[in-house]
Amino acid sequence: MEADTEKLSRRAGRGTVTAAEKAQAREVSLRRIGRLFAPHRGSLAAVTLIIVASSVVALASPFLLRAVIDTALPERDTTLLAWLTGAMVVVAAVTAALGVVQTWIATSVGQQVMHRLRTDVFTHLQRQSIAFFTRTRTGEVQSRITNDIGGMQTVVTSTATSVASNLTTAVATAVAMAVLSWQLSLVSLVVLPPAVYLTRRVARMRRAITAQQQRELADLNVTVEEGLSISGIQLSRTMGAGPALVQRFTGSSERLVDLELRSQLAGRWRMASTGVVFAAVPAVIYLGAGFTTTLSIGTLIAFTTLQAGLFRPLLGLMSVGVSLVSSLALFARIFEYLDLPVEVDDPADPVEVDPSRMPGHVRIEDVTFAYDGADTAAVAGVTLDVPAGSTLALVGATGSGKSTLAALVARLYDPDAGRVTIDGVDLRDMRLTDLAAVVGVVSQETYLLHTTVRENLRYAKPDATDAEIEAAARAAQVHDLIAGLPDGYDTMVGSRGHRFSGGEKQRLAIARTLLRDPRVLVLDEATSALDTSTEKAVQAAFDALSRGRTTITIAHRLSTVRDADRIAVVDHGRIVESGTHDALVAQHGRYATLAA
Repeated sequence: MEADTEKLSRRAGRGTVTAAEKAQAREVSLRRIGRLFAPHRGSLAAVTLIIVASSVVALASPFLLRAVIDTALPERDTTLLAWLTGAMVVVAAVTAALGVVQTWIATSVGQQVMHRLRTDVFTHLQRQSIAFFTRTRTGEVQSRITNDIGGMQTVVTSTATSVASNLTTAVATAVAMAVLSWQLSLVSLVVLPPAVYLTRRVARMRRAITAQQQRELADLNVTVEEGLSISGIQLSRTMGAGPALVQRFTGSSERLVDLELRSQLAGRWRMASTGVVFAAVPAVIYLGAGFTTTLSIGTLIAFTTLQAGLFRPLLGLMSVGVSLVSSLALFARIFEYLDLPVEVDDPADPVEVDPSRMPGHVRIEDVTFAYDGADTAAVAGVTLDVPAGSTLALVGATGSGKSTLAALVARLYDPDAGRVTIDGVDLRDMRLTDLAAVVGVVSQETYLLHTTVRENLRYAKPDATDAEIEAAARAAQVHDLIAGLPDGYDTMVGSRGHRFSGGEKQRLAIARTLLRDPRVLVLDEATSALDTSTEKAVQAAFDALSRGRTTITIAHRLSTVRDADRIAVVDHGRIVESGTHDALVAQHGRYATLAA
């Protein structure tokens, strides 16, 4: 099984495996599910004790009823009758109170388990590499955290207590029935084997349907994410794809309706047949009692009351069994994400560094890297040395490997061969938080959060003061723009920052990165969306801020890299030329062609 799962994991990296195959490849262990409740042993023990106490107290009711019918009423003993009926009320009150306490504790435990699952999945996904998110649909990830974990809520919250409650009640009731009449008890229990068999059949049917439902919900989430985001709406309007999206959403929703109907009706006739058999048992007991004179009327009524009380927990146990088996498909999907290996992680024994004291000497040593599923390496055998405080510019055609080198410096990926170091420390030996404090990245794809301008900037440095935020904005030539907004720095950015132009968003992103004051700046087409005058202003700010810092710039506009200390020309993942602007132009090589 582990080998099969490993094979599927490798296939998953290439995007050729379905969710169904993954779920089938990993059997969910009930022991693993049980470990989710391990931190709550004390609370579960208290719930169990309450359940046992409630079941024992509730068993007094049939015996009190027998005493009323066989003794108090025939003998017209009003004093005994008063005591017996009063005891019935007390029993009802005590069991009700215990039920409230039991529900409170059980729900609290269930919600804490749900909370832990949600946070564990979110935390683990935060640690995944960029490669995972490039091959996984955003709606799929959201569906796992919301729909799958939400679908498990009833099972997680009530399964353990339902099993304990129903099992305790069933055992106690069976003992009480045997005390009253062991012969009638045998008649009552004869229906159990077929009922158990039918329940297992129904559980297997519902598990398969549940897996289908969650996959369909994930597809629905993807459609919503892609069709109702700002970018999605703009694309559908300009492409006239609205009707096709509606049709896609409608089809997915209709399939969910069908699956829900199948889930609710799965085995319904089988379970209904079991219910009919259960209902017929009292009739058989009454018939049998007619042929014997050894049972009193009070005993018969008490027994049938107990017998009805026995079938309820038995049906409850069967129902819980169906729900639990059905939910295994959900647990499989959640555990699948929790079991994902972390490709870019903190080292087991990190090198202690002080980000504020690191000069920022970057070395790329014989680095080779290929993306998952790619036939050729994105970069191959690249060696570059960027002394602290110097500037390196990477130029070349689109797809030549420039952005890949930048991603390796920020450790968004780890090289397949070679290493990247800062001040002699391999990036893989540094904590990710330390590296993020050392290396700041401004990319050509700007992402702004749906919150205020101030909070968007403070995202880079949560403890930043308003003065620091304003200084970073001024350095990025965006303060005047922000000051002119309706609420200044407290203006809502909107979804993905679509209220701003591309140049404005990029300047905000530059300010956000500068607020962290990193020792190494990676500028991946950071000024590509700026007009000429704004680009000059921002470039001037970068020139001032780059003094004393290591800067790696990727640009198509060679005008922005003319003054770099060193320019490297990248072609098909290799460095083909390297030198200053004047030296490269004099060589009349690839750079001279680009600069012409």
